[in-house]
Amino acid sequence: MSGMFGKKEKRYSEPIRWKKELKLGPGYLLLTLWIFFTLVLLGWVLCASFSTTKEIFSNKLLESGFHFENYVKAWVNSDVSTIFFNSLFYSIVSCTLLIVICAPAAYALSRFDFVCNKLIQTGLVASMGVPVVMIVLPLFAMVAGLNILNNVAANRGTLIFLYIGINVPYTTIFLTTFFANLSRAFEEAAAIDGCGFFRCLFQIVFPLAMPILSTVAIIQFFAVWNEFSFSLILVNSDTLRTVPVGLTMFKSAYTVDYPRLMAGIMTTTLPVMILYFVFSKRIIEGMVAGAVKG
Repeated sequence: MSGMFGKKEKRYSEPIRWKKELKLGPGYLLLTLWIFFTLVLLGWVLCASFSTTKEIFSNKLLESGFHFENYVKAWVNSDVSTIFFNSLFYSIVSCTLLIVICAPAAYALSRFDFVCNKLIQTGLVASMGVPVVMIVLPLFAMVAGLNILNNVAANRGTLIFLYIGINVPYTTIFLTTFFANLSRAFEEAAAIDGCGFFRCLFQIVFPLAMPILSTVAIIQFFAVWNEFSFSLILVNSDTLRTVPVGLTMFKSAYTVDYPRLMAGIMTTTLPVMILYFVFSKRIIEGMVAGAVKG
């Protein structure tokens, strides 16, 4: 009866183990210092984005008040809106196609023991150790030889193709580990009930993997958003540039418009930071699910 009338259940918490906590003290201290240092830097950039160039160099931020026109100039005159939506487009399309390609591939590698299975997995792991800077110039030579850089649509498609390609190894291996640890009991029960392979895959396996799939998608979204080398070397038009490269264009031959640069940094960074904080719990849960055998 007590449960029916909404009586609150007692919650019991484990006692604090002071010896264990003291051993973790140095780690807590370093983490606290890192958070404090990061917040101080972000606070400085935020204040600088509302200040003038003179105030920034004299270290007297916001002395003349808030200059909201810095954000207007950055968004309109400095094409922050263009690079922002370019990065958003590249990130969303790349991550979507990456999951569509890697999820079935990872499932096949984890469930079927075919001839080249181990070889493919070894190749994927080995390719993760190849630095991007090693392949940028050869890829540029190939793309330039095909005359792709002069076509906007082809240039955009090439960039998305490369973003997918460089992230396939990590995504596939990460998902393979998860599917390998996923119990086969669900699939066996579905097969007994007459459920076909593809129906089982899309109605049972992938829904069970949705937390890990969303985690990988978010992580790769950040990876594509922050990618610099390909956008710098392979993009031939200012209308196709991404955020990391676009922010380096806030300078003329002799000067840098620091207020607009700071406003551009805040405009392009805050949405991603908010996205991370909103999904941080899911990211952590997904990482644990992908690393711990269930």
